Amino acid sequence: MGDMSNSDFYAKNQRNEDNHASPFGCSLMELRSLMELRGTEAVVKLQEDYGGVEGLCKRLKTSPTEGLAGAQPDLDKRKELYGKNLIPPKKPKTFLQLVWEALQDVTLIILELAALISLGLSFYHPPGERGGGESCGAAAGGVEDEGEADAGWIEGAAILLSVVCVVLVTAFNDWSKEKQFRGLQSRIEQEQKFQVVRGGQVIQLPVADIVVGDIAQVKYGDLLPADGVLIQGNDVKIDESSLTGESDHVKKNADKDPMLLSGTHVMEGSGRMVVTAVGVNSQTGIIFTLLGAGEAEEEKKEKKVKKQDGAAAMEMQPLKSAEGGETDEKERKKVSVPKKEKSVLQGKLTKLAVQIGKAGLLMSAITVIILVLYFAIDNFVMQKRAWLPECTPIYIQYFVKFFIIGVTVLVVAVPEGLPLAVTISLAYSVKKMMKDNNLVRHLDACETMGNATAICSDKTGTLTTNRMTAVQCYVGDVHYKEIPDPGALPPKSLDLLANAIAINSAYTTKILPADKEGGLPKQVGNKTECGLLGLVLDLKRDYQSIRNQLPEEKLYKVYTFNSVRKSMSTVVKLSDGSFRMYSKGASEIVLKKCSHIMNEVGEPRVFRPRDKDDMVKKVIEPMACDGLRTICVAYRDFTGAPEPNWEDENNILSDLTAICVVGIEDPVRPEVPDAIQKCQRAGITVRMVTGDNINTARAIAIKCGIIHPGEDFLCIDGKEFNRRIRNEKGEVEQERIDKVWPKLRVLARSSPTDKHTLVKGIIDSTMVDQRQVVAVTGDGTNDGPALKKADVGFAMGIAGTDVAKEASDIILTDDNFSSIVKAVMWGRNVYDSISKFLQFQLTVNVVAVIVAFTGACITQDSPLKAVQMLWVNLIMDTFASLALATEPPTESLLRRRPYGRNKPLISSTMTKNILGHGVYQLIIIFTLLFVGEQIFDIDSGRNAPLHAPPSEHYTIIFNTFVMMQLFNEINARKIHGERNVFEGIFRNPIFCSIVFGTFAVQIVIVQFGGKPFSCQPLDVEKWMWCVFLGLGELVWGQIIATIPNSKLRFLRRAGQLTQKDELPEEDVNEENEEIDHAERELRRGQILWFRGLNRIQTQIEVVNTFKSGTSFQGAGALRRQSSTTSQNQDVTNVSSPSHIRVVNAFRSSLYEGLEKPDSRSSIHNFMTHPEFRIEDSTPNIPLIDDTDDDSARRRGKYSSQPTSPNKNNNAIDSGINLTIDTSKSAASSSPASPLHSLETSL
Repeated sequence: MGDMSNSDFYAKNQRNEDNHASPFGCSLMELRSLMELRGTEAVVKLQEDYGGVEGLCKRLKTSPTEGLAGAQPDLDKRKELYGKNLIPPKKPKTFLQLVWEALQDVTLIILELAALISLGLSFYHPPGERGGGESCGAAAGGVEDEGEADAGWIEGAAILLSVVCVVLVTAFNDWSKEKQFRGLQSRIEQEQKFQVVRGGQVIQLPVADIVVGDIAQVKYGDLLPADGVLIQGNDVKIDESSLTGESDHVKKNADKDPMLLSGTHVMEGSGRMVVTAVGVNSQTGIIFTLLGAGEAEEEKKEKKVKKQDGAAAMEMQPLKSAEGGETDEKERKKVSVPKKEKSVLQGKLTKLAVQIGKAGLLMSAITVIILVLYFAIDNFVMQKRAWLPECTPIYIQYFVKFFIIGVTVLVVAVPEGLPLAVTISLAYSVKKMMKDNNLVRHLDACETMGNATAICSDKTGTLTTNRMTAVQCYVGDVHYKEIPDPGALPPKSLDLLANAIAINSAYTTKILPADKEGGLPKQVGNKTECGLLGLVLDLKRDYQSIRNQLPEEKLYKVYTFNSVRKSMSTVVKLSDGSFRMYSKGASEIVLKKCSHIMNEVGEPRVFRPRDKDDMVKKVIEPMACDGLRTICVAYRDFTGAPEPNWEDENNILSDLTAICVVGIEDPVRPEVPDAIQKCQRAGITVRMVTGDNINTARAIAIKCGIIHPGEDFLCIDGKEFNRRIRNEKGEVEQERIDKVWPKLRVLARSSPTDKHTLVKGIIDSTMVDQRQVVAVTGDGTNDGPALKKADVGFAMGIAGTDVAKEASDIILTDDNFSSIVKAVMWGRNVYDSISKFLQFQLTVNVVAVIVAFTGACITQDSPLKAVQMLWVNLIMDTFASLALATEPPTESLLRRRPYGRNKPLISSTMTKNILGHGVYQLIIIFTLLFVGEQIFDIDSGRNAPLHAPPSEHYTIIFNTFVMMQLFNEINARKIHGERNVFEGIFRNPIFCSIVFGTFAVQIVIVQFGGKPFSCQPLDVEKWMWCVFLGLGELVWGQIIATIPNSKLRFLRRAGQLTQKDELPEEDVNEENEEIDHAERELRRGQILWFRGLNRIQTQIEVVNTFKSGTSFQGAGALRRQSSTTSQNQDVTNVSSPSHIRVVNAFRSSLYEGLEKPDSRSSIHNFMTHPEFRIEDSTPNIPLIDDTDDDSARRRGKYSSQPTSPNKNNNAIDSGINLTIDTSKSAASSSPASPLHSLETSL
């Protein structure tokens, strides 16, 4: 299918070409085939067919220096002929498809079936009904009334209607989510611009507007937007791993390998290329088109598979969330692990939802069984009636009614609203974060940010304004504290300086006049170079005229700036045939290579090592202590013959003559110190990682408030950092990093590798109980690895390179640190919103399920009818998630510590609230149910026959129930035990409108709902009572708030999510760049092995204890002792050496062939911290945990992942050597021990 459409597309284009054969000298297909060649083949083809790059430009009617003229008709013709530069996105799902997906929900399908059966039966009138009435006994009690019998269909119809409502709401939510996501994508695409030469002017164009024949300027850090041929380049190196998978950088130059491909990254150098293929015809586009075709075929295959698995899937799916079937999700995960799709929060919620769903399923099944049994026993045993054939439909109607009650219990129990709440909350936050200059690329980054405990920030541009200005300089042996008058400088030095700066900088860097009167001049390009060009202008020289005399293509050789060289050099050929090289770079690096320096009359004098030390002390350090970045400008002359070997960089870049040292200031952004203070108050450590020297970095850090004078914190540079964290072999050791990072605040002169090592070290550290969640900011290409490794990567929207943006999770559109603080606030708000919703939802679930269950058991009929339950389900799931998930964040969110990874979703305060409100609601409802008719002096609604009219009694119960939920929704706005629940309620219009809207609809339902809603209209007095009982919720909420949590010890750990979900799911994904499929299977195997090993360990301990003749109590003591010692990681005094030997054997055999023993998900971590914590004071009550009892007790806090059979086989394969190892060590310790036989049997 895909191929067909592709070939059609080309055929169409071919046809177009015949019509337009005249305008350009190359057809689309010719250019495509040209771009498929690489290296020398491509050069030969270019020469033979086109007469080199110039010939190609002529055919494409473009000028290599001036670019296209930019006339609209010409551009349109190019777009028509060669295509537009965009890859058409995948078609979004239509609304109907989303409706169909929402209908797949298992619980809804069950409900629909039940409703249809109920409908069908209500229209069936058994023959001889009048006579049969008596013989069918109590069952037929209500069928006497003719009008009522005809109304039996209403319930079925009402259920169907409410199902339709639920489906439409779900589909609409999915649809709007999809729409927002597309909006976000297009926003990100529009953000990307590229430098193109048109009509001799360099302009920034949106990538989609680039056409074939454009001359594009490529520079370090660009993501190439289209295929092209290099016209001229300096030292261009390209990372083509996205297309070829080869990680080595490929050197490109016009005469050896000029082919540049879209989607690849420029890692070094700069140059110009002529665009030859765009959009679907570029190399990336071709891959995308193939993918599109591939996906369609995959889907067909999947459908086939799905049909076979249909039956299994039904059993497997206890619950489907708004995100699509969870089980589906996991199946897909096994096949291809996408980049962190499921966030921590979603993992916790899914687990919770599944657990609640299981509990609900159990309750509903029990309800149905009890109802059926009670009915059968009452009718056929107690009253000894025979089953008459003509009564069958009536009995079946009863059974269907029981079944419907059961299903409604299930519907109410399953919190479909949970995933919905997450989605709404995240989508809402993302939309609002746009206004706060955060462009979120991955939804879950938003919520992870709320848990951030550390931020590693760049200095330049994030903490500072990134407007460089030269404020001090050292020229001709004089240190000027401000920029001197040009007359004060030796003319020769001045000329050299102006040339060195103008020529030895990217020609794309310019200083343009200010946009508005009185504004600062605009800096375009590299900001440090702008600062230097500003110095030239201050010295009353014009850099542009120097550049015009020596255009870029005349530059002989350029050594571009990169993170290794930390300097940039340009070689020019002088008129007499000799060469001169201008160099500039970090002062301590360039001065090391200088052997001469210009004196006060502009002549070079010898520059000895002693002078260098002097210079550092007297010039560079004072400048740096003022927070200035110091740049040294130097030059060197070479003879023309013999020509130097330009490839021998070390020799070329030595023996320089220093011209001057410039101190460039980059002022701190005014809002940064305040933002950093907020972070510190919120429990987030801010660290500065910069390429500047240590003194500059320290000065800026003090200005920002990252460090305060007199505090005991580390400020070190990259060299010292590496000396401290690497062992003798030069390998990084986690233990050594753990000694450094807690105190480290400033890392100066750091290389990209250092940044990555630091981030990885902090994330992998186990010395604090909570795993650190690290956010990193970066703008350069070299920050890519650190941004990817971090939990949340922030890229700079203005100064950032495309590579950095690609690796990041959030783009700061204003490059400002204070936007990060906003992101933290929104992230915490998401977490709190979800908790608010959970607190509300669980209260309703608990109460509704218990009411339906006990009501059904005692009165044979649920006090809350199916349709009423669905309405409650709708308000509490959908509307409440909307209302509570859209609470705006407040500053108070920044006054508490971060929550950390394994904090339970439901805190003890929340548990207290849920149970407290549950108790209140249950007391009220049961009081109304059993003595309500006496209080209000009305007929009892209990034990009503099958089609009895709705009673006032049950209507009051339903109405009171809804009123209590409404007022409890207001209580749920606060989850940290605050007193004032109304605070800021009017700042959230959505919340107010939903509460009032629900109230209005409730009035309509009760007064006019009639039979479908089983409601009887109530008078004003009864309404007042219902509202009054609802208001009691607010008062009760205050009472609950006064109970201190410490009194309720048992609530301490309820709702803790075991580390099970922390480890496998999430972290396997995090490491998945390095771990292939087989290895993940291996990991699962290890976890199984580990379970086995744990049991063996326990048995060894017991055996040893018996051997040493101690009583069984001793074994317990030993166990406790070993657990505490192993926690301290020095397992020296545990009395069972074999136990340690087993562990070691296990560790060595498993870890020989496995990379990354320090990754979080490795067993290694379990091994060093076996979590046998014995906590007598606070028992660990996982929330409806599904681990089996004995192993749960044995393993304390972590539980391993249940795995499928084939994984066991892998486990056995991977563990064979392990078994032998362990048996050796164990057997050697005691050959005759019973352990030996245990090993062999294993």
